Amino acid sequence: MKFTLKNLFVRKHIDLNAITDSKQGLEKNLSAFSLSMMGVGAIVGSGIFILPGILAAQYTGPGVMFSFLLAAVVCSLAALCYSEFSSTIPLAGSAYTYIYSIFGEFLAWILGWALISEYLFAVSSVAVSWSAYFQNILSGFGLKLPVALTAAAGTSSVPGAVFNLPAFIIVLLIALLLTGGITESTRVNNVMVLIKISVIILFVVVGAFYVKPSNWHPFLPFGFHGVLTGASVAFYAYIGFDAVSTASEEVKNPQRDMPIGIITSLIITTLLYTVLSTVLTGVVHYTKLNVDDPVAFALGLMNQNWVAGIISVGAVVGMTTVLLVMSYGGTRLLFAISRDGLLPKALMKLNRKTHVPVLNTWIFGLIAAVFAAIIPLDRIAELVNIGTLFAFALVSVGVVFLRKDKVLGNAPKSFKVPLYPYLPWLSFIFCIVLMTQLRLFTWVAFVIWLIIGLIVYFSYGYWHSLTRQEEE
Repeated sequence: MKFTLKNLFVRKHIDLNAITDSKQGLEKNLSAFSLSMMGVGAIVGSGIFILPGILAAQYTGPGVMFSFLLAAVVCSLAALCYSEFSSTIPLAGSAYTYIYSIFGEFLAWILGWALISEYLFAVSSVAVSWSAYFQNILSGFGLKLPVALTAAAGTSSVPGAVFNLPAFIIVLLIALLLTGGITESTRVNNVMVLIKISVIILFVVVGAFYVKPSNWHPFLPFGFHGVLTGASVAFYAYIGFDAVSTASEEVKNPQRDMPIGIITSLIITTLLYTVLSTVLTGVVHYTKLNVDDPVAFALGLMNQNWVAGIISVGAVVGMTTVLLVMSYGGTRLLFAISRDGLLPKALMKLNRKTHVPVLNTWIFGLIAAVFAAIIPLDRIAELVNIGTLFAFALVSVGVVFLRKDKVLGNAPKSFKVPLYPYLPWLSFIFCIVLMTQLRLFTWVAFVIWLIIGLIVYFSYGYWHSLTRQEEE
């Protein structure tokens, strides 16, 4: 096989009938409801109990709900593009597979490698937060771990820490749950998501009786610029929805259910973030919300400590669902890339009974667990946003080329982006604008990660590409 620049842009041929292959296809068990719950599970984590208060205090004031709405608009535009792709190409791999079929292998690899970082670091960072909340619950019962096992070495707030044992264990437990099959995993996720929503509703109902309208004045003390800056930060809260699209191949009726699942999960989560933010800033003046646990702080002012205990449990449950869905997304992405030959074939091998890529799941889980255990939170969270925005931007512009494709453009689909081509281009522009708001360190880390990916691709992926072999 000779190397040529033309070979870098070979496009993946999409044979929709091939996904039913019993040897390579994933089992179809998911419904629109399961997808919606996966989306809510991935998007609403511990951040809903922390982010609204911090945004209000530092960027927006009481108008924090506008930042969440603006971030939701950007995500919704990207979600519309994801929905059209997922209803056209119901295959595992999400944005990686979509871009492979439209722009070719090289760009698909770069995107897939960026998304691997998103899932790995998202799981690791959430696991660290899960560990902190879990240890707080343990301390409530008078139980404490040795300091050396409570956090990663270098964590400024925990001198003497060496290894984050709870974070390490929870990621491996999630991997164990995923190896049991997608049906069992979604059942657990559905129950936890319903518990999480109930806890949020409990706070809203209790807090509504303590709202003081005077706390909403001034409504936008930092002006619209504060709202825009807040939206770039709030965007982090919504990044989990793209994990839903990785489930395309395991959905009973993907053409119908994928758009429903993606859009429904965004609507539900936007409503939850907006309502909670409104009540929170009505209970406590925004200047007092720059704390690590603003919801618990508000409940303390209301003398509702019993609710604060429930909120802590809800936060742990909420983060568990994020770990579950983001781990699932990462393993299905690895499955799709290895099935194309760009990573070792062992990562696509399915268990005969559960139809789950077991080795893939354990490798992903072990790497994420080690990251969570030995790297401080402020460092492992840097790559999450940029990889997601990069994916959103490419998928958005990809829809324009999808419609023009002679084969895929005419393929059966149940959903089309409205106001085409204006909304896809608008989504692309918004994503690029938000990327420019990210810190220089994030860009440097992203480039380093991509360089590592290029080394992997040119030393292995290029020479084992099944798509290129078929072309030759």
